[in-house]
Amino acid sequence: MKAKYYLLVILFVVAALSACGGKQTEPAQADDFQYVTEQFADLRIQRYQVPGFEELSAKQKEMVYYLYQAALSGRDMYWDQNFKHNLTIRRTLEAVVNNYNGSRETGEFQKFMEYTKRVWFSNGIHHHYGSYKIMPEFSQEYFAELVKNSPGGKFPLQAGETVEDLLAKLTPILFDPNVAAKKINLDPEADVIATSATNFYENVTQKEVEAYYAKMADKNDPAPPSYGLNSKLVKEKGMVVEKVWKVSGMYSPAIEKIVYWLEKAGALAENAQQKAALDKLIEFYRSGDLRTFNEYCIAWVADTSSRIDVVNGFIEVYGDPLGYRGSYESVVSFKDMEATRRIKAIGDNAQWFEDNSPIMDAHKKPQVTGISAKVITVVVEAGDAHPSTPIGINLPNPNWIRVQHGSKSVSLGNIVHSYNKGSEGSGSLEEFSYSQEEIELSKKYGTLAADLHTDMHEVIGHASGQINEGVGKPNETLKNYSNTIEEARADLVALYYAIDPRLVEIGVSPSTDVGKVACLSYLSNGLMKQLRRLKPGEQLEQAHMRNRQMVSAWVYEKGKAENVIEKKVRDGKTYFVVNDYQKLRELFGQMLREVQRIASEGDFAAAQNLVETYGVKVDPELHREVVERYSKLNIAPYVGFINPKLVPVMQGDQIVDVKVEYPDDFSGQMLEYAREYSFLPDYN
Repeated sequence: MKAKYYLLVILFVVAALSACGGKQTEPAQADDFQYVTEQFADLRIQRYQVPGFEELSAKQKEMVYYLYQAALSGRDMYWDQNFKHNLTIRRTLEAVVNNYNGSRETGEFQKFMEYTKRVWFSNGIHHHYGSYKIMPEFSQEYFAELVKNSPGGKFPLQAGETVEDLLAKLTPILFDPNVAAKKINLDPEADVIATSATNFYENVTQKEVEAYYAKMADKNDPAPPSYGLNSKLVKEKGMVVEKVWKVSGMYSPAIEKIVYWLEKAGALAENAQQKAALDKLIEFYRSGDLRTFNEYCIAWVADTSSRIDVVNGFIEVYGDPLGYRGSYESVVSFKDMEATRRIKAIGDNAQWFEDNSPIMDAHKKPQVTGISAKVITVVVEAGDAHPSTPIGINLPNPNWIRVQHGSKSVSLGNIVHSYNKGSEGSGSLEEFSYSQEEIELSKKYGTLAADLHTDMHEVIGHASGQINEGVGKPNETLKNYSNTIEEARADLVALYYAIDPRLVEIGVSPSTDVGKVACLSYLSNGLMKQLRRLKPGEQLEQAHMRNRQMVSAWVYEKGKAENVIEKKVRDGKTYFVVNDYQKLRELFGQMLREVQRIASEGDFAAAQNLVETYGVKVDPELHREVVERYSKLNIAPYVGFINPKLVPVMQGDQIVDVKVEYPDDFSGQMLEYAREYSFLPDYN
């Protein structure tokens, strides 16, 4: 994403096997720490450590604790944003987990618990990545038995409603595959608003949404707000109106809690710049004014000296099929001083990368402004960042702010470390590598290759290029293809420069072989490995998956005449082998030039043709093969995390220290969060 870059376990599993070299920024963490706690369905649950927390001052720890509380206080909003019945469903499931007095040893109860954990993981009943509705593997009758035999359960009953009424309401929502079938529908032939279950709109059509925001758009505004970012768009009494998420508006109970904790954190700010940014964020939450949010973004970007940092707000627009509304998320962190050196070197050379890019000169930024790059140590994540987390973040999203004021690019160092440790010894590298040479090169450089690709994607990729004057924002011009095009643009920048000697010259890579590993891993994933995540007959829907296949399939096809990438079959297994990395780089450059042109000019027709031709359709035979090969490895394709827990040490009513605990029970943490941070009513 423009804001976040997710680590695909099946792509970077090679990175976990590279303990013999290449990694320059692994944080010092206990080797005997238990990273993986459980695996179920298509999910693996892990933990991460917070190295360096004890080095913070007592005042810094206290500030982090307040930001931690603010982050978790908003989690209900994300649940509600994903689907209007999610909070009711979650509270019903939790009431059963806490109170069911029947046998918990039966196969059906185990299926119920697996379903509940999947819902917790996805922050709702739709798969966090695939967007399809998660179907229960237990019966409607058993669900009714569970609910009716949970005495004392705090079921979310509306005024005058009985448990039977609740069951009647929830049963079709949970068990009918045709009800709310997909959270986000990107089918160009459909009304993507009417056919998406996401709770950003109600009683409006796609045409009405587009017309509503077309009236607001002002191409002459030098500092345009991100219209729609913090509201739900509904039609009431024939009028289309916004329900703004703010204090005294929609979601007020949760936002009031966030503001309370942000105010306490602001009182302990490390410097004036950090204080100014937090004050602006609080002002935005109080007013709901999107121009104030712009001011907050500018103040946040300007704060580059603070050790502690926080992302908190309505950030990501990928949950909206039209890319207007931001999902709530928060990431609380502090800077990893040692590990930041590599990523900073990339940011310091941003102008060189822009000047030497293969894109058209008219699409280049004449002056790349203020990219601050660092590696962070995450303390807690919430909303759209938890349990499934990014490994890189690049913010703010508005292009005009990035051009005029710069951006922050970060790599989540301790999260990456946990991913790597959790995937050790999976066997994926040996299964999908064609030669022993590939295996040895990946073992040597796999981790660093993954790091560099992420760094280049975030620091250089998203920060490069510019939109032509007078062209609207990508979500307005490219619509449902804007997210895929943006991710492709950032990936292509990273891939184009992967084997450039410049990375060796600036000291961030020991050899161009690192880039070869990055390119080969990317292509293997884009052409094959990520298919592991799909069900039979499915096409690619998620923007990142579409982007990876689109890029990989395009360069594979365009390089066929010169056999740049060769498809080989050995013992009935398919492999993709790169025969010429220099020509591959030229192809990446050609595609980058075109993708940037599409973004800069707002060419919807070209975006649609590119994505639909290369990024959507799946070869069913290859899909079956990949699923079969992965089934033997027993690798869950998705990973999520249990957050650390911050515990204040009190002296009277004063916090004198903060300790970090590492829970190992995913269900326990979800139930604790439900007890401590459920601030919203059921809006349905």
